[in-house]
Amino acid sequence: MTATALSARPPLPRSLYLETTSRCNSLCETCILTFGGREPQKDLGWEEFRRVVDQFPALDRVLLHGIGEPLLNRALPRMIGHLKARGATVLFNSNVITLGLRQGRALIEAGLDELRVSLDASTPATYARVRGVDAFARVVANLEKFAALRDELARPAPRVSLWFTALRDNIEEIPGLVPLATRVGAEAIHLQRLVYNGLGLATAEQSLYGRLYDREAALLEATGAAARAAGVEFSASGATAPEVSLTPDDAARPWSACRRPWTLVYVTVHGNVLPCCIAPWITEDYHGIVLGNLFERPLADVWWGERYARFRQAIQTDEPPEPCRGCGVKWSL
Repeated sequence: MTATALSARPPLPRSLYLETTSRCNSLCETCILTFGGREPQKDLGWEEFRRVVDQFPALDRVLLHGIGEPLLNRALPRMIGHLKARGATVLFNSNVITLGLRQGRALIEAGLDELRVSLDASTPATYARVRGVDAFARVVANLEKFAALRDELARPAPRVSLWFTALRDNIEEIPGLVPLATRVGAEAIHLQRLVYNGLGLATAEQSLYGRLYDREAALLEATGAAARAAGVEFSASGATAPEVSLTPDDAARPWSACRRPWTLVYVTVHGNVLPCCIAPWITEDYHGIVLGNLFERPLADVWWGERYARFRQAIQTDEPPEPCRGCGVKWSL
């Protein structure tokens, strides 16, 4: 997107992050929900779901997650089916702790395109330490059953990917994800950025961004080689190679390269519109990043409203909005 395009009124977004629940059955040491969250906990109802998605004239890509565990919302397969009927690519991140055969079949038959599994470990002990619950064996068993079900139904989708938030405390375990991916039928491993706010393990000390030592670099290189040999994709945040994703941008104001406020919206279970999925994790002024509410105002009014206009203008300056100041500086874009 060019500078000229950025200065114009952007078209309505075709990419949507929609929080389907703000409840969770994990207690991750890197998640703000473990330490209180941002909004009262609830599930997104079917009618609320329709009130949001029906405001978008076109949807290319929808991620049905936010700060919560999507599988706890029983309407999830129905939501996926509705979005697939509209032609959207649909995916979500999940801990899959509750993924059973009935729900798995419903997800497959609804047309889910990708199931991203938040794992953060390749051993039970590290999983329990990082994710706050002793559920590693259950997660692996659920994934094995899901892979068998997908084979039984002769359906290539959803694609399954294993997601790993890189910490100094768990990076030694990333090579173990390759044999695990092969075991559970996962096609990809994704190295996720650590966005830190000082809570739990989400601290600067745990971050590898800009502090990738020889040992960590060797682990990433070995994991990449093993993944290639196994036919497993190995990628990272920002659509870059894993080692690149942990190398800071040397631009004067790296946050200005972000295009999210021009291309997508994040909507919470309460209808609040946020600029991206990173902002609620690190802001100290949550109400300051709420750009509107789709239960109260039409999408067009919010998207082309004054709050969004000010936000877009600020991100192109040396004084960006408060939650944007770490992007490209403390973690990757």
